[in-house]
Amino acid sequence: MSSPAERYAAARRRAAQAAQFPALEEFALDLGFDLDDFQREACESLERGSGVLVCAPTGAGKTVVGEFAVHLALRGTPATPATPTPAADGPPTPPVRRKCFYTTPIKALSNQKYHDLVQRYGAAQVGLLTGDNAINGDAPVVVMTTEVLRNMLYAGSATLAGLAYVVMDEVHYLADRFRGGVWEEVIIHLPSSVTLVSLSATVSNAEEFADWLVTVRGETAVVVSEHRPVPLWQHMLVGRRMFDLFHDADAARKHDVHPELLRYTREQVRRLELGEGRSAGPGGGRRGPRWRGPLRPDIVDRLDREGLLPAILFIFSRAGCAAAVQQCLAAGLRLTSADERAEIRRVVESRVTAIPGEDLTVLGYWEWLDGLERGLAAHHAGMLPVFKEVVEELFVRGLVKAVFATETLALGINMPARCVVLERLVKFNGEAHVDLTPGEYTQLTGRAGRRGIDVEGHAVVVWSPETDPRQVAGLASTRTYPLRSSFRPSYNMAVNLVGSVGAEPARALLESSFAQFQADRSVVGLARQVQRNTETIDAYGAEAACHQGDFDEYFALRVAIADRERAIARQGQTQRRAAAVAALERLRVGDVIRVPSGRRAGLAVVLDPATGGFGEPRPLVLTQDRWAGRVSPGDFTTPAEVLARIRVPKHFNHRSPAARRDLAAEVSGIGLDRHGGRRGGRSRQATGEDHRLSQLRTELRRHPCHACPEREEHARWAERRRRLERDTEELRQRVSGRTGSLARTFDRIVALLTARGYLSADGGVTDAGRMLGRIWTEADLLVAECLRRGVWDGLSPSELAAAVSVVVFEARRDADERASLPRGPVADAVDETLKLWSEIEADEAQRGLTATREPDFGFAWPIYRWARGETLAKVLASGHQIEGEMPAGDFVRWARQVADLLGQLADSGGASTELRATARQAIAAVNRGVLAHYASA
Repeated sequence: MSSPAERYAAARRRAAQAAQFPALEEFALDLGFDLDDFQREACESLERGSGVLVCAPTGAGKTVVGEFAVHLALRGTPATPATPTPAADGPPTPPVRRKCFYTTPIKALSNQKYHDLVQRYGAAQVGLLTGDNAINGDAPVVVMTTEVLRNMLYAGSATLAGLAYVVMDEVHYLADRFRGGVWEEVIIHLPSSVTLVSLSATVSNAEEFADWLVTVRGETAVVVSEHRPVPLWQHMLVGRRMFDLFHDADAARKHDVHPELLRYTREQVRRLELGEGRSAGPGGGRRGPRWRGPLRPDIVDRLDREGLLPAILFIFSRAGCAAAVQQCLAAGLRLTSADERAEIRRVVESRVTAIPGEDLTVLGYWEWLDGLERGLAAHHAGMLPVFKEVVEELFVRGLVKAVFATETLALGINMPARCVVLERLVKFNGEAHVDLTPGEYTQLTGRAGRRGIDVEGHAVVVWSPETDPRQVAGLASTRTYPLRSSFRPSYNMAVNLVGSVGAEPARALLESSFAQFQADRSVVGLARQVQRNTETIDAYGAEAACHQGDFDEYFALRVAIADRERAIARQGQTQRRAAAVAALERLRVGDVIRVPSGRRAGLAVVLDPATGGFGEPRPLVLTQDRWAGRVSPGDFTTPAEVLARIRVPKHFNHRSPAARRDLAAEVSGIGLDRHGGRRGGRSRQATGEDHRLSQLRTELRRHPCHACPEREEHARWAERRRRLERDTEELRQRVSGRTGSLARTFDRIVALLTARGYLSADGGVTDAGRMLGRIWTEADLLVAECLRRGVWDGLSPSELAAAVSVVVFEARRDADERASLPRGPVADAVDETLKLWSEIEADEAQRGLTATREPDFGFAWPIYRWARGETLAKVLASGHQIEGEMPAGDFVRWARQVADLLGQLADSGGASTELRATARQAIAAVNRGVLAHYASA
């Protein structure tokens, strides 16, 4: 117990603090908990009038600083009219009306923060603007997505009057390669009178970011905290055994892996290498060693027994998340009580009332509800948004105990757990499978440990032979990651900048971006790296030197042989695919063929040849094992050969199990012994390629270095040198293009826009430019050109929705084929759109600009059918995605984006009166059924 003197001193300190920071003391009284040191430091800086950058781990409570900015704004905006205060030498001065905008990167976070602030300050004081929702937009506190604020700044919105504070939650999103530039646009364009509150995950270059903020925003305090309020323990699950990753906190600081974990995993690898536990393969042979990790139901059961639920289990695959729930259900897992199940059903039923019953069945509602009632759920972007929202609500309330999620959840709303499980440390980034970065690992595991609920959080990595515990230790011990700008000028940005400040000031503004700030600073580091690489290249060359002869010459032959082999392989693939396409185009209804490999291998009968139109043929077939679906050229290693013909009923329904059974039996009964396919002779060109390859190999064998006993050792050093030379050349190009790079890009964009009539020769903005400045989509210039040329005029509402979808939609993966289009006006409009895109792309290539993305047809049929009023089942089946039907969540997300662009057309001064009216009709046609909820929210 403290002495009276100590208590008196503490009281004096509190009184002095209250006198110095009255607003903060007033704010803290209502919190219900004591402020952490970093929270108090940041809030004190705000009350002194400084901007602030707060970097702290997930769950540390940095949003308290943003809420204090809200409090400061409302202190100057009384909820009821106040008695005016007389000025010393004049009439009474009315109270200052100050505003605070609270921005977030995603709509779900905006919705959550809006409800939090309404609960605290009342609905009259808080508004919401997200593009989907517009509630009380003139309130003194408005929560919005960052894009909405950017658009308001360019439009010079009257809502900005009185703005005193802007909170940028999750400001590290400016590293996002798709949307990050918006954050920098806002920071640069906000009036100097606005105080900026930047809230970020812990980044290693916080001082660099703050230095830039000082240059563009003025005084900015940096407050960094790496302390987690809830300690996080790291584990690895190896088979059935759970190990601590580190022995203690000191070992964690040194990255020293628990010695018992290292010993045990090494023993497992040794056993696999020796072939222990091999199983017999097909035909009685021996298969290679294969590690069988713990099953997902066993992992959840283990977490339940150890009191580590609720848990988020990250699986970097949508299909994997859905499969994990099904595996747990099949294993009989049940994590809820009877009362919890009743409450879950009540919540679910209250949230899905707006969705028609027939659509619920299509959406897999009953299977989803079964999982929820057992405390299990998936969470990924392919789910219907309302389903995801229900999962989030039930998880936060502790009713759902285990969620299998993709990494998008880690960047989403507040959804902490007691435990986080990582099934793998590799994810698909849209182009390739890559290792998780320390930042991504920190973001994912940061969900573990609920402040005020859990004493500690737990992160579990599931071990496999490819997972080195020391790699995990490095990820777990690296708490920070660098913030890198993704900012680049766009066409829309250019006309808005020129229109608001003029061409030269706009150029100067771009040069003040964080991207240019980092580029200029990094040149010195890059040049030093080039110098170090050059020295290393020389050292590698010395190691590769051979006493037998010129090893550089010898290694060049090896490289030429490898290049030739790849070229031949590519040519062979092209020829085989062309032959497969031609064979499929010749098929007719009733033809019996053999699918040579894959899951559908065996005999199949053609139900619909599906020839003609765009893209490669994808005939509908029924296999002898009763599967009905479309096959593509990629399913055929050899051209499809007609082995027999059978009669297919005229109105055959391939969705009928009985009809499939009867016809499949007839296919199976054909009794063919043939294997299909023909041996094809190699083309003359391929033979020539082989001859050249033979020559190269002969030269290689005759080279003096080929006889060197250390040949392969020399080759390894030569390969290292080759890779480093390639990397060094890229560095040199980056150095030469760094300084002033954004301004040069801006100049090229301005030149292109001037040539196309969006900017005038004297630097003004034309009517077309003003229209372009109100188009907010990635393909902004293409949309503007379509409007100017009348490409979409004369279309019906459903046709317009389909036509504009091609400039919005982007498939998740590169498809092997081009999706088909509705015939007639839609196909004609898309053809014209493609021609315009080709013109723009050529213009961009000539000027050295990044090309506008090619239109994607993949969503045209689904949105066309939906806008015509067809059922959700038919619409989802028309998606023709690589993995089958289009997921409902993808459909809703893209349909909302189509509706958003249609809304821009409806309000566009560049569109004809007829087109604006059609766009409004199309919006009404799109916003029905599962989309009606979002249109009216």
